Amino acid sequence: MKPHGLLCPNILSFISSLLLLSHGVALAAENHETFLKCLSLQSDTISEVLYTQNNASYSSVLKASIQNLIFSTPANPKPLFIITPFHVSEIQAAVKCSKKNGLQIRVRSGGHDHEGLSSISDVPFIIIDLINFSEISVDVEDKTAWVESGATVGQLNYRIAEKSQNLLAFPVGTCPSVGVGGHFSGGGYGALLRKYGAAADHIVDAHMIDVKGRFLNRESMGEDLFWAIRGGGGASFGIIVSWKINLVAVPSTVTVFAVPRTLEQNATKLLNKWQYIADRVHEDLFISPFLFRENSTMVSLFTSLFLGGVDRLLRLMQESFPELGLTKEDCKEMTFVESIVYLDGFEIRESIDMDVLRGRNFPKRPFIGKADYLTEPIPEEAFQGIYDIFFEQDQKTNGLLVFFPYGGKISEISESEIPYPHRAGNIYTLLYYAEWGQEATDDAYRRHVNMLKKLFNYMTSYVAKNPRTAYINYRDLDIGTNNKLGHTSVQEASVWGKKYFKNNFYRLVHVKTMVDPENFFRNEQSIPPFNLVKDEL
Repeated sequence: MKPHGLLCPNILSFISSLLLLSHGVALAAENHETFLKCLSLQSDTISEVLYTQNNASYSSVLKASIQNLIFSTPANPKPLFIITPFHVSEIQAAVKCSKKNGLQIRVRSGGHDHEGLSSISDVPFIIIDLINFSEISVDVEDKTAWVESGATVGQLNYRIAEKSQNLLAFPVGTCPSVGVGGHFSGGGYGALLRKYGAAADHIVDAHMIDVKGRFLNRESMGEDLFWAIRGGGGASFGIIVSWKINLVAVPSTVTVFAVPRTLEQNATKLLNKWQYIADRVHEDLFISPFLFRENSTMVSLFTSLFLGGVDRLLRLMQESFPELGLTKEDCKEMTFVESIVYLDGFEIRESIDMDVLRGRNFPKRPFIGKADYLTEPIPEEAFQGIYDIFFEQDQKTNGLLVFFPYGGKISEISESEIPYPHRAGNIYTLLYYAEWGQEATDDAYRRHVNMLKKLFNYMTSYVAKNPRTAYINYRDLDIGTNNKLGHTSVQEASVWGKKYFKNNFYRLVHVKTMVDPENFFRNEQSIPPFNLVKDEL
């Protein structure tokens, strides 16, 4: 979903949007009181967590969890109501009353959706913001934890380390403000993926509210639905409120480094060599280069997490990647949870402030992103074309390519084990990312989108094909969307669905048809149910 009010849309799309919005105003006026009355009958406490557009706190509550300022402009569509529940019964009431009154639901855990689908919609909608569902309970002896969907990845990392004395962890990303609900339901991965796989590979139970407002656990939802919510995008199937996870062991000491190399320091040859070793080195070693422009040169910043001490790391690097010239002085030993802070780019001093993981008040900015998977290395000479695109931008246009290595555990698990299918055969993920200042202006948006699209288009011949695969947690509406009006067939949705899920898409359709045949839980890229009349076998 592109930011409303920033760029002139196609005239037909614009007219359709106006019709949808005018219909939404009429529907809101008609159903406003009946929706509120329904809520009051369903829940005695919901009035305490309900925000209407007339409420003085409405605007601040709406913006609090929107991490991407592109979707925080006045012109973006606003929800008729926001609910910030403390109790499952309040979520159940919201589901039942929304369904009865023809309102869509957008569920928000951290607010990082790359296309803003957790916060905006072109049809009448409400937001259920799970910010108050953030409890984390760690059982060190059993090596498990229950975590609610509104908790952040940072809070989860912090709590596990605190309770286990830095000996347990969970294979999630490093960005501390990302919400657990979206991260887990899209698969989720971080610097431990080569050692332990994706986050969703370690989910063993879940609690959710289905389309009928029922509270379900793994046993009562059944194995098909439990399979679907672990990587298939939870928003298509219901509202997942909490997850039970198996924790993983980490050593008391890990080692990190962040070594920059410019073009003049052979960055191209080093990146090229990295492509051939990144997915083959020991599974305890994760090396992820960041490629960006700095003044008149390009910089490849080689970042790394090693599950062990510096001496062993240096031996492994000498065996597999001696060209980087890593020295002991380049490395820092620390605990695993400290490495999360380090890898996310926070400044490292004598001591690391772990409180950055516990909070929710992080700087917000406009950002955009895309993702690709590569099954073979880019030819060394092709890097020059990437550099040319960076160099043709002005100094105010900043972008970044992140090379995320595969191999190890993430590649050993079957493509169909969970909906997240990107396994054996991939050597790395390429993430295209750009962010800029505090203002989501038309000019800044256009410049950065154009740059990323040029990079994305340039890479077409080098990335995975048939389909060109994508990552649901780097949501990209450019690869296809459901129809705004009317039915979306399975064939139509497969245009984008197979890019995210490969052939798992069809099993997701099967599950959707069983649990939500009327397609209540839907958005621009939700799994459609099979319709016997409108879909061809």
